[in-house]
Amino acid sequence: MTTIAILGLGEAGRRYARGLAHAGAHVRGFDPAHDLGDPDVPQFATLADTLAGADVALSLVTGHAAASVARDALPHVVDGAVYADLNTAAPELKQRIARLAADRGLAMADVAVLAPVMRAGHRTPLLASGSGAHGFAERITPFGVPVEVVDGEAGEAARLRLLRSVFMKGLAALVLEGLGAARAAGAEDWLRVQMAQELGPDGAALIDRLVDGSTTHAVRREHEVRAALAALESSGQPADMTRATLAWFERLVAERDHG
Repeated sequence: MTTIAILGLGEAGRRYARGLAHAGAHVRGFDPAHDLGDPDVPQFATLADTLAGADVALSLVTGHAAASVARDALPHVVDGAVYADLNTAAPELKQRIARLAADRGLAMADVAVLAPVMRAGHRTPLLASGSGAHGFAERITPFGVPVEVVDGEAGEAARLRLLRSVFMKGLAALVLEGLGAARAAGAEDWLRVQMAQELGPDGAALIDRLVDGSTTHAVRREHEVRAALAALESSGQPADMTRATLAWFERLVAERDHG
């Protein structure tokens, strides 16, 4: 049986832990800040106990904590196992974690999560690159996890994820701004219908997800847009729309902090 260690049992981690366990994997959890309380997912007090004998480790903490968690966890990852970082972070951070893994002779997979985990749980589409990408896919796909492996070193999946964010978070900001203007003019319902028609059969539900998700996850998405902006600026491409998107998410975070 494949043993999977989940590092981080927050919003995404707990869904992966439960989903993979119910799909037949042997799952172990680690998170000093969260008690999952699921009999199918034993939770351990130390990284050493969590990672002992694990075939793959999934880091689902935050982009800010990803490197420090990797530094603490990698000494306990067994030979032949894959360390997979699923955190939203800049390509440079993923490359730094890959170097930490390589220094210990371990394979690392840079894994980009391509949709909100709240919708599909462990069946959320993933994109993987790096030395451990194929090994990660081979071990995780039997449990219903869709993984697309892309050529390239660690950081490539993160780079593509950030490019997707330029579009998706930009679309969210455009929807928020349009609906705000329409609300002030007493025409919000009318504009929602217009937007939904342009976005296709799932348009109305997509608008709801963009509006609700942007508010609920404003802090995380502000960090993501900031990383996307840095990637665009380093490429030399125009980034006017992404700067405006960042301003929107900064505003949402400020409203949340003072709301």
